[in-house]
Amino acid sequence: MPKVIRLYVHYVDKVNRFIGRCAMYLVFAMMGILLYSSFMKTFASPVLWSLEMAQFVMVTYYLIGGSYSMQEDGHVRMDLFYSQWTDKTKTIVDCVTILFLITYLGFLLYGGIYSTEYALKYGEESYSAWAPSMVPIKVIMVTGIFLMLLQAISCLFKDIAKLKGESLA
Repeated sequence: MPKVIRLYVHYVDKVNRFIGRCAMYLVFAMMGILLYSSFMKTFASPVLWSLEMAQFVMVTYYLIGGSYSMQEDGHVRMDLFYSQWTDKTKTIVDCVTILFLITYLGFLLYGGIYSTEYALKYGEESYSAWAPSMVPIKVIMVTGIFLMLLQAISCLFKDIAKLKGESLA
């Protein structure tokens, strides 16, 4: 494989590994928010922002950590036939299906950018009592989709190299 592809795979994997490992700790932040919410409901006045903030943290965890999960092959796979195939057949099927994923992520990224522009232009807020701005979560959404797209392309390059008998990992 060309050096530029090797560098691409190396740096995308490195960035997604770092971001994914940092994102893992968001579960503790969410637990802290929910614990604080429970404490406040029990011993003081309830806070309006806690449930929605916990949801935002969970969405961030899911979207930002998705590319790391893909890199580590941690996604759930429909394994009806897959486990019985040869490594070459698995790699060919992975190449085909990842092209569908890249197409899907491209459309998702386009829609996410449009949605983020809308939120910025019109000052979109959540329809809750807290009414936070939707801009930060939409920026996180676009970032997560973009990282996932970069990782999907990296995985495609790795599969193509595997078919050629090379390794990019």
